[in-house]
Amino acid sequence: MSAPAWSQSAPPAPPAPPATAPATTTSPAPAATPPAPRPAPSPARRDAADNPARLDRVEIQGTSRDDDQRRAATASKIVIGREEIERYGDATIGEVLKRLPGVTTGGRPGRGGEVRMRGMGGGYTQILVNGERMPPGFSLDELPPEQIERIEVMRAPTAEFGARAIAGTINVVLREALQRRLNELRLASTFERDHVTPHLSWTRNDKLDDQGTAYNLTVNAMQHKRLDDIASQSLTSRFDTGTGALQSQTLLQTRGQSADERKSLNLTGRLQLRLEGGDTLALQPFVMVNRGRGASSARQTQSAVPDENAFERIKYDSYTSDSSNRAAMARLNLQWNKRLDERTRLETRLGAGRMTMDGDAHREEDLDATPGLFFRTQDDTTKSRDTQWSVNLKLNHQMDNEHSLVAGVEGEGTTREQTRGCTEVYGSTMRRDNCAFLADFGENVSASTRRLAAYAQDEWSVGKQWGFYAGLRWEGIQTESSNNQGPVKNTSSVLTPLLHGVYKIDEKSREQIRASLTRSYKAPNLNDVIGRLSINSQFTCQPPATLCGSNLINYPDRFGNPDLKPEMATGVEIGYEKYLSKGGLLSVNFFYRRITDLIRAQAQLETVPYATEPRWVIRPRNIGNATTRGVELEAKFRLDEYFADALPINVRSNLSLFDSSVDGIRGPDNKLDQQPRYTANLGADYRLRSLPLTLGASLNYTPTTLLQQSDQVLNEIDKKRVIDVSALWTFSSAVALRLAASNLVPLSYGNGSIAVTPGRLVTSESTGRSFTVWTVRLELKV
Repeated sequence: MSAPAWSQSAPPAPPAPPATAPATTTSPAPAATPPAPRPAPSPARRDAADNPARLDRVEIQGTSRDDDQRRAATASKIVIGREEIERYGDATIGEVLKRLPGVTTGGRPGRGGEVRMRGMGGGYTQILVNGERMPPGFSLDELPPEQIERIEVMRAPTAEFGARAIAGTINVVLREALQRRLNELRLASTFERDHVTPHLSWTRNDKLDDQGTAYNLTVNAMQHKRLDDIASQSLTSRFDTGTGALQSQTLLQTRGQSADERKSLNLTGRLQLRLEGGDTLALQPFVMVNRGRGASSARQTQSAVPDENAFERIKYDSYTSDSSNRAAMARLNLQWNKRLDERTRLETRLGAGRMTMDGDAHREEDLDATPGLFFRTQDDTTKSRDTQWSVNLKLNHQMDNEHSLVAGVEGEGTTREQTRGCTEVYGSTMRRDNCAFLADFGENVSASTRRLAAYAQDEWSVGKQWGFYAGLRWEGIQTESSNNQGPVKNTSSVLTPLLHGVYKIDEKSREQIRASLTRSYKAPNLNDVIGRLSINSQFTCQPPATLCGSNLINYPDRFGNPDLKPEMATGVEIGYEKYLSKGGLLSVNFFYRRITDLIRAQAQLETVPYATEPRWVIRPRNIGNATTRGVELEAKFRLDEYFADALPINVRSNLSLFDSSVDGIRGPDNKLDQQPRYTANLGADYRLRSLPLTLGASLNYTPTTLLQQSDQVLNEIDKKRVIDVSALWTFSSAVALRLAASNLVPLSYGNGSIAVTPGRLVTSESTGRSFTVWTVRLELKV
């Protein structure tokens, strides 16, 4: 595996014949021509003078293909190709993306997690695979990096890719069928906390004839084993509502462990056919199969609770749970490019897929006061079936006056059928019943989402230095569901104008300025609209009573909201880019978003039909407006570009600063969900001259974040500091061995909250250790 051409210094070698020498390679001067005089010759020049038979070092200077695409785009876009994806031997896409400007990930350090642009969680980032949305429940971490051809990160929306991208869009492009032969096998093993998990990946690419027919097939088999600690505590302080005097305190602590094991098999492919007249037809299958098991056990201890607050006493002091889950997804896409004339093409894409998810869970809760008798036993079985279809028609027309016109229509539908069976056994009665919270709300859900869209865009150049883009997109979404609560329906439509421009300060586009003015939106997702009631297990309903009692704000119930409206955002982007002579890049980008009808999941006291008293319920709600802004700084360069005697070390760094405020929530921490103050990355890699060894290291840092979730709740998200290192030994062009470590210096990681309600102050925290993930991988090209 080799580093990008612009990052390497080739070893001494005989010059290539002029007829075959690449245009980007500087050949040695003829022997008869003396070298130009220099005040201080380099060591290489002095060696050459002492030994005329020795040739000078050859410098290969070119621009990486990724940056070529970035520079040519009118709208701001970052492209990550195969070499960058493989650079540190990451096990997940999230670990690859976390090093990009403004990108953060959820979850524990070193494990990937939900990907967020501009630090904005909660669905603000549009995630696409081959330009299409995946079904609910799909995660980017389900795709191993070996199956990815490139990743396109678009900071502002475009009409073609859709405007459901307030923070931006990440489009993952699967491996393509190239006109060259490739037979690649990768055998890897990952080590985390004494657990060994194997990985296998095979990629086959070849052409079938001389007419351009080619195929690609990538198979990946993985196994994950993880063991985590459970450590949480909650301190409830009670005050006299009249005087404010402290009356009592209760500390609840939970300690235990959880284990998770998952096996998966992924298959992606592409068959590319060239037809008569320059037409092409491509078939793209995508299959994913997962099997997983989980187990956890924990013990609760609680200090004294006053009699008047008896409902706060724990109903059990220990629990164990076991679960198993199975998921399978199969999808087939067809893409047909029809050439209508010399300047017009019609692209048709059809897609169909199905995803099934089955889960079984068993939970037992025990109380020391009744040894040998479970307080409650619960068995839960869930089956989900998601069926998805999509149709896309896109017309491209190239005009004489440097205009490129594109218009298209899209249709997409998802249908979900979910069945659930839940039974409980209570120790006091030994009576087996349906779970109490299903009595009025039903076990089965039928839901569907339909989306229609139409768009038009025009991209044109004015001279050699100006480029413009104008687009308009209309999109309508309808969500329907039915269960024992009755029918639920949510309908919304948006119209989004989009403008982008780029000015090339010099004709070679070494320096350029970008600007965008756009409208984007975030539609309520299926679970936000139809999310079924989930009663918190700490304050669940208990037979023989038919209704629940009270609960606390830090142990709320959860529910959906069929009356949600989409969030709308007006956005501005202004950026500057400078492309360096040895392939590096300096850039600064400013963004601003004004969001209306902000959706946030907040806990509120509600009168509910399943309880005798009002209960705290979390549901997504439109709470008002918000503003966010930020600056993204990026520098990629070769060290010897600025220091003449430095080694050709590739340096990658970025710093992103964020700020946001939510109207109607008191500051100073009234930010958007999960948005940190900043995120920073620093990385470097170097290919040794004397050995076939490439070394790399990177540091990713996100500081502690305070978030005022509501007037009652302040959340804290712990800092993340992730150090990654890698080493690649290239035995030959066909054999390489990679050693990588993610999260080399692990820290504990956790979250906390402070909740204030009349007469109570509840302080909660949950912490756990993180671990170094070691990977050894053998890469073979057969």
